[in-house]
Amino acid sequence: MARMIARKPPMLVRVALANKMARIVWAVMARGEVYRAPAAAA
Repeated sequence: MARMIARKPPMLVRVALANKMARIVWAVMARGEVYRAPAAAA
């Protein structure tokens, strides 16, 4: 994330992350699933 903030304006990064989270929440709610965090990248 630090690399993204270094390359892009901070507000753009915030909006992109909020959009990503909103899409995840919508998909989980629409499917009636339980959120499973992705495995941490090494």
